[in-house]
Amino acid sequence: MDWMEKELERLNDASLERLLRGSAATPQLPGYTMRGERLLLNLASNDYLGLAQHPAIIDQMRETLLAEGSGSGASRLVTGNLWPYSVLEERLSRWQGSEAALVFANGYMANSGVISALVGRNDVVFSDRFNHASIVDGIGLSRAEHARYRHNDMEHLEALLNKHQDKRRKLIVTDAVFSMDGDAASLVKLAELKRKYGTMLMVDEAHSGGIYGERGRGLCNELGIQHEVDIHMGTFSKSFGVYGAYVCGSRTLIRWLVNKARPLIYSTALPPSIVTGIAAALSLVEAEQWRRERLFSLSASFRSRLLHAGFKVGTGNSPIVPVIVGDNEAVLRFSKALERKGIEAVAIRPPTVPEGTARIRFSLTAAHSDKEVNNAAEIICATGHQLGLIRR
Repeated sequence: MDWMEKELERLNDASLERLLRGSAATPQLPGYTMRGERLLLNLASNDYLGLAQHPAIIDQMRETLLAEGSGSGASRLVTGNLWPYSVLEERLSRWQGSEAALVFANGYMANSGVISALVGRNDVVFSDRFNHASIVDGIGLSRAEHARYRHNDMEHLEALLNKHQDKRRKLIVTDAVFSMDGDAASLVKLAELKRKYGTMLMVDEAHSGGIYGERGRGLCNELGIQHEVDIHMGTFSKSFGVYGAYVCGSRTLIRWLVNKARPLIYSTALPPSIVTGIAAALSLVEAEQWRRERLFSLSASFRSRLLHAGFKVGTGNSPIVPVIVGDNEAVLRFSKALERKGIEAVAIRPPTVPEGTARIRFSLTAAHSDKEVNNAAEIICATGHQLGLIRR
């Protein structure tokens, strides 16, 4: 095992070693987290709509747990496909205006399973360089050719589409909102290229579902291109505040995935309490528009404050607000300094982001108040100045 020690030492010397740190939820204080004995304002979670501790979701999960037990007991193709699944999938297909839907255990399994079920050798996948790791790994598992285009560079994508016109099957796949940058994909142009070159189009709405569009249907819905998307994927672990993922599309697509998506076939199904908890969250996502409005208002104000102070801030209007620091050691110092001042703000370093772009990935939630966000922005700006990251 000496080689492991040497590699870990190298990572540590480069300020790149990752560590698991304990934290605890604060049910009575949404928008906060506990680190040891310290209460911190949580500006690092993906609980965008503030639903992770919602009593209606918790009560539904508790009721199902008592009635149905703690686990599903098998994969969905054996005996794990319990009644809550069909109820939820019917509701999801109506929500998205699709023919059918399929629930997976999580987003990683959905992306890796779907992509590897759709393409294989002699096929090609066109993927944005900033796509999530689950997309990248799904392409690798598929053994299709991986044609990576520069981030949001549609000219580069079209050049690659021209180059690979002879491939058997062609798939364009993208995040709708990129998880570490907070900006949006050029979805309208992607739909246009999909039509022009006869490809399939898959969109991952993990960080946009619940936030954008009518009743939180996502960015594709907001842009009016939802019917151009062949494979619509989303998660329940962010805006929904629960766990799991889904895919919506044609009945043929869902039938195919039931037969070919290995993570679905060979994994134990989600417990029924999780599935009914997701259904309760879906009701809240659809009905409570005020959460989206509040989230966008807080995000715009926070982003503006950091930009005005002189930070290098990522573009976009999502609740993901990255502050680019660059140096790995400097971003760790920034994160630790903010924690000492009561703010949970996690440093994101390579390989999650490109070399030289280490950052603090701030993310807001509708559970935060105006006062909390304004105070946090003031502390962040003052700390950045003290550390020499910005100059007034």
